[in-house]
Amino acid sequence: MIYKNVLFFIIMLLSLVSSAQSVDATPVDSLAIKNKLQIHFRAKQLIIPGVLIGYGIIGIGNDQLESFNDQIKEEVKENIDKKFTIDDFSQYLPLASVYGLSAIGIKGKNNFRDKTIIVATSYLIMGIAVNSLKRTLKVERPDGSGFNSFPSGHTATAFMGAELVYQEYKDVSIWYGISGYLVATGTGAFRLYNNKHWLTDVVAGAGIGILSAKAAYWLYPSINRLLASKKQTNKKTAFIPYYDGKQVGFGLVSTF
Repeated sequence: MIYKNVLFFIIMLLSLVSSAQSVDATPVDSLAIKNKLQIHFRAKQLIIPGVLIGYGIIGIGNDQLESFNDQIKEEVKENIDKKFTIDDFSQYLPLASVYGLSAIGIKGKNNFRDKTIIVATSYLIMGIAVNSLKRTLKVERPDGSGFNSFPSGHTATAFMGAELVYQEYKDVSIWYGISGYLVATGTGAFRLYNNKHWLTDVVAGAGIGILSAKAAYWLYPSINRLLASKKQTNKKTAFIPYYDGKQVGFGLVSTF
């Protein structure tokens, strides 16, 4: 039944995420930039997102995984009549929490400026990766509504936000990160429930989201130094991410 498959998907993702969080829990060195902890690149951090993305890509041409995709599709068609669009909103909840927790007085790893640079960078990486793969692979959606199924952008957005929440607030409480991942996993499950994506789309989207957030932290010191070198005494700069339905990016806004 579809419920068993969705439950299997949730258990699989949560177990992988648990492993990922234990990997990130190892101590890191302090950077000179504002003496704040940042994430240094380590090859083992690629394992979890790599496995997720690899599963999705391999599944495109693998008979066994494609058969599993088809089984989920058929069960959705047979057993589910009513669709829920909650995933259109839940995808943004973890990302909103990155700022929402700060707004209610819970202090994260970075201040608003640095956090915004990291968010914008991760959103840009995720958007480019998702849209490039959609346009290149042109996988048909299970409901036949289009040829942009792989990977799941909703799931990628949700898991990107979940990883950002985890990295920003894990020193306060690991439960913030776990909550973000629960919401992200639910978003992916609803993409299956609503027959908008194959399992391989959702799993790959989760990997892309996690990797995009990690990459943003790895790149942050370099981006921060670049911005600092161009900063003028009377000039303030902010990055604002945007997405118009077809393209994703970020704008640079300056005040004098």
